[in-house]
Amino acid sequence: MLSTSSQTWWLWKRYNRCGDYIVVYKGTGESEDTMKKKLVAIMMISAIALAFSACSGQNASEKEPAEPTDLSGTWQSEENDGSYQEAVISEDRIEINWVYDGGDTKSIYWIGTYEAPTEAVDEYSWTSERNKEETDTALLASMDDTKDFTYKDEVISYEASALGTTTTVELSKVE
Repeated sequence: MLSTSSQTWWLWKRYNRCGDYIVVYKGTGESEDTMKKKLVAIMMISAIALAFSACSGQNASEKEPAEPTDLSGTWQSEENDGSYQEAVISEDRIEINWVYDGGDTKSIYWIGTYEAPTEAVDEYSWTSERNKEETDTALLASMDDTKDFTYKDEVISYEASALGTTTTVELSKVE
């Protein structure tokens, strides 16, 4: 038996002539058609409420914006005849050293500006301007005014020249 504030309704569950399971509502004061309309209205309101609550969540295909790619840290080239290049990238600066003697000796190759990516990227390029005050007296430092750097496939690359030979240096992140 269902009870509302002012009326009482009876529910019977039975099978009709065709064997279909049906629910019969009987009550006082209202016709069966009115009860069916109220039941349909309640089901529609419930369906609409469910649809709104399901749509209010974030769509699975929508992703939160990714953080900008962070290239800061220490990067290192492969060792070649006991020496390699090591770069340290900070907020707005890149410093590259020649490293030899098992890491005991470092000589400045490049100190310049660094412009960090402003979005998540798989590839990125920037032009660094040399800090002349810190590199003019360094014997092994590049004397180029600018140097182009490229980040791609988790590797930073640039051209380095020494003793008339130019090569592309590839750095991988170590920290």
